[in-house]
Amino acid sequence: MRYEADMADRTLQDGDGIDTFPFPVELSVGGVGMQIAPMGDTWPSGVPLERVHRIDFHTVLLFGAGPVRHMVDFTEHEATAGDLLWIRPGQVHRFSRTSEYRGTVLTMQPGFLPRSTVEATGLYRYDLPPLLHPGPAQLAALEAALAQLRREYEDTATLPPGLHAAVLRHTLTAFLLRLAHLAASSARTPRQQSDSTFTLFRDAVEQDFATNHSVSAYADALGYSRRTLVRAVRAATGETPKSFIDKRVILEAKRLLAHTELPIGRIGVAVGFPDAANFSKFFHQHTEQTPAAFRAELR
Repeated sequence: MRYEADMADRTLQDGDGIDTFPFPVELSVGGVGMQIAPMGDTWPSGVPLERVHRIDFHTVLLFGAGPVRHMVDFTEHEATAGDLLWIRPGQVHRFSRTSEYRGTVLTMQPGFLPRSTVEATGLYRYDLPPLLHPGPAQLAALEAALAQLRREYEDTATLPPGLHAAVLRHTLTAFLLRLAHLAASSARTPRQQSDSTFTLFRDAVEQDFATNHSVSAYADALGYSRRTLVRAVRAATGETPKSFIDKRVILEAKRLLAHTELPIGRIGVAVGFPDAANFSKFFHQHTEQTPAAFRAELR
């Protein structure tokens, strides 16, 4: 992928052993917080695309050929022509060197769109499936919206920079609204998650899950009663706030166990358990496996 090549020398380390690639703002047209381009036909040398890594921005792949196998958070997805793969910030994923990636790739930096658009388009709905299979009419509309977005992105001559960025935001929003509708309708149990109480809770958990596992602490920090938070999270997800927090902690623990060589005790510390025994007990309660058994199963 071209953006991976561009960022080969800008890899960050989160301290958990998984490489993180930042969004290369300086390489985008006009320095705006998005890019859109054809997928590369071959992988550049020196970039370990087949290794698991994170990105700190959104990536949407619209495939023009297939099949392509691509791993996102422990699930191997097989995409073919007309499918889309939506990878969100913080998710671990891995490209396949045995697959030929053809189509269009859209990347966007968190913060490029206003918060109201982020909520309306469900940019951080990690509960939704990454792989999307639009029908013929949906695909035609998405392709048209993406083509228009690419034309606007590449047109830097007819508008001043500020207006160019504003037009890009509006055009990108139109595409993402279509994509979000497809993603929501593709979920097994689609739910309405636009409630701002849940949105704020979800964002706070994503930021603080490694150090804060307390529902009451989140409620206090957000200025809600515990009962209000419980109602909002249950309405949005069908689960309790505690279950939502625990699932996020377990996902991160699985990522680190599977994709790093960190000792289990250090992984426990990284997800908020200074005591290794407590971490092992928590992990076993939620997975019916010990951390060591989970890691061994994947090796």
